[in-house]
Amino acid sequence: MTNQDVLRELADAHGVATHYTASDGEGITVSDDTLLKTLRALDVKLSEHPDDAELHEALAAFRLAEATRPLPPSIVTSEGNAVAFPVHVHDGAPAEVLIILEDGTSREATQEENWTPPTTDNDGVTWGEATFRIPADLPLGWHRLQLKSNDLFKECALVITPARLSTTDSYVDQPTTGVMAQMYSVRSRESWGIGDFHDMGQLAEILATEAGADYLLVNPMHAGEPFPPVEDSPYLPTTRRFINPIYLRIEDVPELANLDEDTRADITELATELRADNRSGEIIDRNPVFQAKLDVLREIHHLPRTPERTEEFLAYVDREGGGLIDFATWCAQREYELIHNKAAHSIAPAEDELVSFYMWLQFLCDEQLAAAQARAKAAGMKIGIMADLAVGVHPGGADAHNLAEYLAPDASVGAPPDGYNQHGQDWSQPPWDPRKLAEAGYQPWRDLLATVLRHSGGIRVDHILGLFRLYWIPRMQSPTTGTYVRFDHKALVGILALEAERAGAVVIGEDLGTFEPWIQDVLAAKGIMGTSVLWFEGSPTVKGPRLQSEYRQLALSSVTTHDLPPTAGYLAGEHITLREELGLFTRDAADEDSDDLEWQAEVLDRVRETGSFDGTELAEVEFVGLKRHERGDVAELIAGLHRFMAGTPSALTCVSLVDMVGDVRAQNQPGTTRDQYPNWCIPLCDINGTPVLIEDLAGNAMFQDIAASAHRAP
Repeated sequence: MTNQDVLRELADAHGVATHYTASDGEGITVSDDTLLKTLRALDVKLSEHPDDAELHEALAAFRLAEATRPLPPSIVTSEGNAVAFPVHVHDGAPAEVLIILEDGTSREATQEENWTPPTTDNDGVTWGEATFRIPADLPLGWHRLQLKSNDLFKECALVITPARLSTTDSYVDQPTTGVMAQMYSVRSRESWGIGDFHDMGQLAEILATEAGADYLLVNPMHAGEPFPPVEDSPYLPTTRRFINPIYLRIEDVPELANLDEDTRADITELATELRADNRSGEIIDRNPVFQAKLDVLREIHHLPRTPERTEEFLAYVDREGGGLIDFATWCAQREYELIHNKAAHSIAPAEDELVSFYMWLQFLCDEQLAAAQARAKAAGMKIGIMADLAVGVHPGGADAHNLAEYLAPDASVGAPPDGYNQHGQDWSQPPWDPRKLAEAGYQPWRDLLATVLRHSGGIRVDHILGLFRLYWIPRMQSPTTGTYVRFDHKALVGILALEAERAGAVVIGEDLGTFEPWIQDVLAAKGIMGTSVLWFEGSPTVKGPRLQSEYRQLALSSVTTHDLPPTAGYLAGEHITLREELGLFTRDAADEDSDDLEWQAEVLDRVRETGSFDGTELAEVEFVGLKRHERGDVAELIAGLHRFMAGTPSALTCVSLVDMVGDVRAQNQPGTTRDQYPNWCIPLCDINGTPVLIEDLAGNAMFQDIAASAHRAP
């Protein structure tokens, strides 16, 4: 084999793609430089310019490690599957494999014939291979395998996952609808300039009673930086497991009442000042809001707590365990590093006090999020709050530090060039290292999911394709120089289903983008719904947009997504205008606009054909050939689009809150930074740019019209 052949075989052995298909169907051959840098990011020991001998040695080392590993890194399989696995012990030595179940009882794995020739390692030790098989009737759960062979003792995780998530079927039989909202943007009269957990419960209640919604899909609630300045994007958190205290409602903290009268008066004055921003359409500045809340929370934290509250707090700390302590310790250390160590005359608090403070903030977040879910369910929502799980974390954040042993920090997650951004995207997030995660028995993945699902009736997994493969970019390089790295999707998807099953939650996979069709089949078989967006759906049977009857049953289907402008803005071509202003096109903007206008017209005609515009002047309009301003009333267009979605076979449909009030500004332009566009900082406004508060919704005519249009008959 040539040097390049060995390199590509080595890359393939480690799950690194040597070629892939781009979004336009073009085949991309990955460069040797990218393969080498990706392999080094996976801790494969290679020099910068390895010769043929070094590559051969690395490939031989990989094969030897596989042939002498006593147990697999971990075994994840679905219920009813009597899976077989290899075991390696010193040649001729006996082997016994026990299964230690989650409840403490044990079972035996049975040995089967295996005639694989023995392997001698670099120390001259000869290893033999045996095959064992687990019983097919093991219960769901987190179990362990124990290998005993003379003086050799090894363990690995054994996880039995559901064959299919049971929560899905009720919505296939009885389809329903919900609303998606960016909670920071949705404010009430009592908000401190930004939406909070109390607002979440209040919004869910109004959506249930006034719009017949069965769920509220919110942006990720993951924690950002522990104090200002903070990252605006909810998709670039410092941790995905714990919650952002910026969403706390100060007035809902029970201990607030224990502050002295003068301090409470100061807080009331502060709240009044911040509430003035609720009626402003200007971009949201998180920093002063978060600082004000932290200042008040520090005052409250100094107060003594009742024995009952202390017991509740300690129970929470005990439940979350070492992960919470590690996160709070990281927050405390950041505070020392960036604040106290730089202050000339400040008296720094004790470290244990700071750690306690940051754990207490998480306790409050957990409490208030639980209250929001309880309020949603009490109002009649079947699912309630649906959480959103970001793809990854900030490279300088808590998870990047505390989970470093399971990550690949020399790589960055992103996306190759596509229609969203023709230059590609670098999200800066360090990915899981597939091998290290497996060797940890997927415990970090389990802990993350269990915490996020605790107070959620559902979870949307952003870029669920990343559980199959992720686009890795050598850190600090162009997104065009990346490649895909494979993950054990059976393990990651299976554990997602297991934790959702235990939480009684539905799972939505955001499966937009470039992928192979079999991936959707795998997710559907597991009971995990996909995502369909009207503007992205082409028909598999006829030329043009997807027919109403062709929409997937196992999907959450919607008109739009947070990565597009609200539908009023999208119909007006705001996405074309914005991308042109930001220089994100690689072809002429006029051609982009022409193609977009033609596709939108085809979609609108497809919607009209179903009768979704009946009863309006749009019922007889031929949209192909019309200019944007010639199409007719925007509110009627949006209502008709939602009637169309309500008539699809999809188990879940979803309405964006921005569409219900006629908002036009985009929440996010993928692939841009704050100095280019104020992503994730746009408050909820109507078509005229006037802010809309939660209390305004019930009396908002467009809100009522879109709610009625999106309603799905039992």
